[in-house]
Amino acid sequence: MLELRLVVHTPNEARLGVLPHPQSVEVACPLDDVPALTLSYSANAVNADLLGGPVEVAVEWSIDGQTWMEGPDARFLRIKQRGDGTDRAGMKRFELPGYVWQLRKLLLFPGAAPLVEGKRAFLSATPGAILATFLQEGQARGAAAGFSWDFTPTHDSAGQPWAKILTIYYQPGIDALTTLINLAEQGTLDFRMAGRTLQVYNADTELGRDLASGSGPVDLRFGRDVVAAPDIGTYEDAATSALVVGDDGFRMSFTNGAAEAPWGRWETYIGQGGVSDPGTAQLLAEAVLLRAGHERVQRTRQITPHTARWLPWRDYRPGDRILAPGEAGAMESLRVRQMTVTRDEKGVLGGNLVLNDRLLERDLRLARRTAGIVGGSTAEGGSGARPAPESPTPRTPAAPAGLIVNPLAYIDEHGLPRGQVAAAWGAVITDVNAVALTVGGYELFMRINEVGAPWFLVTATEAADTNATYSPLVVGQQYQFKVRAVNLGKKGPFSSSVAVTIPDDVDAPPVPTAPALESRLGVVHVAWDGLGVGGVPMPADFHRVLVWMQDPLAPGWQEIGALDAAGSLVVPGLPYDLDREFSFTSIDRSGNSSARSATGMIAAVRLVEGDAADESITTGAIVANAITAAKIAAGQILAGHIAANQITAAKLEAILTLATRIVAGVATGARVELNADGLQAYNNSSVQTVSVSSASGAVSIVGQLATGVSGRRIIVNPAGAADPEIRFMPGTGTNSARIWTDTDAAIRLNSGNSPDGTRRSEVIQRGDEWRMHMVQTADGLAGGGYMFAQPDELEVGYNDIGGNLNRFRFSAASTGFIGKWSYSTSGAGLIMRAVSLSGGSAYNVTWGGPIMQTTPRAVFTPDNPIPDRLHFYLRNPSTSGFELRSNESSLGTPTVFAVLLDIWAWRGLKLGVVASHANSDRKAPTDLSDFILDTDFRIDAECTIRRRCTRKQRLDLDGRSQSERLFTAPLVAASNLTQDLIDQCLPDRLRCSNGTELFGYP
Repeated sequence: MLELRLVVHTPNEARLGVLPHPQSVEVACPLDDVPALTLSYSANAVNADLLGGPVEVAVEWSIDGQTWMEGPDARFLRIKQRGDGTDRAGMKRFELPGYVWQLRKLLLFPGAAPLVEGKRAFLSATPGAILATFLQEGQARGAAAGFSWDFTPTHDSAGQPWAKILTIYYQPGIDALTTLINLAEQGTLDFRMAGRTLQVYNADTELGRDLASGSGPVDLRFGRDVVAAPDIGTYEDAATSALVVGDDGFRMSFTNGAAEAPWGRWETYIGQGGVSDPGTAQLLAEAVLLRAGHERVQRTRQITPHTARWLPWRDYRPGDRILAPGEAGAMESLRVRQMTVTRDEKGVLGGNLVLNDRLLERDLRLARRTAGIVGGSTAEGGSGARPAPESPTPRTPAAPAGLIVNPLAYIDEHGLPRGQVAAAWGAVITDVNAVALTVGGYELFMRINEVGAPWFLVTATEAADTNATYSPLVVGQQYQFKVRAVNLGKKGPFSSSVAVTIPDDVDAPPVPTAPALESRLGVVHVAWDGLGVGGVPMPADFHRVLVWMQDPLAPGWQEIGALDAAGSLVVPGLPYDLDREFSFTSIDRSGNSSARSATGMIAAVRLVEGDAADESITTGAIVANAITAAKIAAGQILAGHIAANQITAAKLEAILTLATRIVAGVATGARVELNADGLQAYNNSSVQTVSVSSASGAVSIVGQLATGVSGRRIIVNPAGAADPEIRFMPGTGTNSARIWTDTDAAIRLNSGNSPDGTRRSEVIQRGDEWRMHMVQTADGLAGGGYMFAQPDELEVGYNDIGGNLNRFRFSAASTGFIGKWSYSTSGAGLIMRAVSLSGGSAYNVTWGGPIMQTTPRAVFTPDNPIPDRLHFYLRNPSTSGFELRSNESSLGTPTVFAVLLDIWAWRGLKLGVVASHANSDRKAPTDLSDFILDTDFRIDAECTIRRRCTRKQRLDLDGRSQSERLFTAPLVAASNLTQDLIDQCLPDRLRCSNGTELFGYP
């Protein structure tokens, strides 16, 4: 039987003695928190003097009373005491925190490196490196002298490499205990004390043992290990819908259709700066709504060590998964979150366990994931250094350090797994020459992690934001990321790149409810109600339920079918009167499988008592008039027993009045029924789907309604659809378009896929937004043009997986543009170019490639001329460039200078070659502005003039017969035109601004 004793030690030193007569003892050991010991001891009891000053108290346990062991988290500090001077018994109550509490007294100092916004940076550091920094620096100052640890910056206490890398900033003055608990809350580690040694492990490894499975699970049972099982439940934090509000007016609403809603829709709000993509918003909403979608229940199990098979410390500890009574007493795999052992004034041992079921453990994982998304473990951004005065030329910022990228998986609105990343990096506070600098922002780039794959811009952040999120991404795909700082348009070098693989969804769907079994007509019907154990709805990524069967006398499960929704599976061909066992497992779209459901057993029942051999009963064996009404059981004359044309109008009344009903199908299942109320149809769950009222003639249809069974057709509310929708089917195949509405009353429209199957268009209309975009079919990523309208803005642009982003954003305050301008080979356009010049006193500057068809008007800006007293001016502009001169160019010894030149020029259209007739004064103009064009003429994209002939005769131009009366001959043929042909087809003249008459054709 379990026994406890209390042993007193000198602080950080040797043992002093035992406290043999405590009035009461309570030891609480939570996972990833500070343990506590509450102790009552009389001043008159043996060794009471040992508690007179600061000491350590160790809780030791034994089974036989001979061998004693100090368990983990069992060393405590005698810090706080309570007593009453009028109490003659001298009873005192001591409250002792665990030894790890000392870390509250160990603070972080600024260190040697410059602070960032007053905070100390840990860039791309492991949890071990962060904690070791606290402890090593503290002990160097003389703090926590007796404190030890057995982890390193590279490996945890079990010798395993650290699984998480963090970029995190801490305010000097923060204590080590707060830091330790913060890291545990974010899912990076688990910790405990072994005496005076801190042990830290990768999360859910050493302190996450699974003792609930295997050949000998730790199973706490009522009456043996557990004597009471109080549960406390609350709906205080419940919600069915969440509004996510992020940056730049971003807002999205999400609804959890599977949430409990006894009073209807309950709403919650999530305000999170930095969120601007739907995938991250969905992750945040999913985390909140799943935690708020059901009653929160705390499960406490009171244990007794007197009759128990399994004992604390010896057989289980905080963090372990064990089997214990859960919902309605059913045995479940539960995680020990806190273990409390008590001894009362009579010396009787007891205790209790706080257990987390799978829902609470999922909630904890979601909370940790949310903390990572919103930057809970990353820098809050900005620069705390004093900026140096800016010179006219933007300085190049240094490369960011400490880039980390955290990949996550989530389920989108279609039930498909998608990926999301949360990136963080260290703030840049200097330029490349280590001079203090305040940057303007950062640019995060991404590419598929393949050699030669193109990089594209993911997002740009403001100066005070050193973290970013992006979604959706393809699960299982590996991506590479890098980031750079931007200073007044000057882009710094990239950080080191980081490659991550987007994980797939690993959460298994709920265990299905037990199969409902029925034997009818020699076959077995296996039915499922569509729910998980406890009435839990299946998640959005649910795929199907597998149906399994085995012979209980020869075990071995075999898959015999599947159900994609509530319904039943018919199993024929089973031997009569022999039991068969059935069960379910559920599968999601990522292939995750649930545990096996509870099983059911049934045997196929014979059609009649003792089946007769085939054709053994003949008409000769039946005496005439032997089968009478008294010998026919009710309902046993079926359609197959009645010969054709035997029931005629003469045998029926003129009007048949239904006393009850006429049923086609199963009386309590799928059927069509004619009764006194009208014509009705039911599905196999006996839910009414069609009703034709005999009183009013009203028709109501629930379920799928189609205009045909094949070919081009419209399907309303198609079977298996998650939302009410209208589906438009093509003539062949399944490439359908669809219109549906979600829980926000938004109208959504998806086209079918493009002919090559790579793209589709989507339109979303909500009360406060309108979206149109092109997406790639394979992964749902942006695939072309888009438009996004809200009450306060309109955005029009182009985006694709290659990171090509060009957009206009219109609002009441301003219009913004992101992207690049370009010009075509032969068209007009805006040229923007930057040129670095050095080493001379005058320069010839070209347009950078194109030859202008006209001499443009150019604007240039010299950035940072050296010396800065120089003044520059443009000379001799031409179609190929211009000459740049300074006011010192005429001096005897001109100054050699360097300049960064920004050029803006508009490239205009010029009319193509125009031929002149030999017998006229027509001439070819040199600039488009010389023309006054007749309205009959038009200029095409190739800068030529087209003109339709006004007569119907056929013309022969360059040997080609033209019946369309549209000149298409090349320009060089214009010199071969005759005056007669010109007069026939160009009766109206094209004139220059000076009145000179011209003609021309393409």
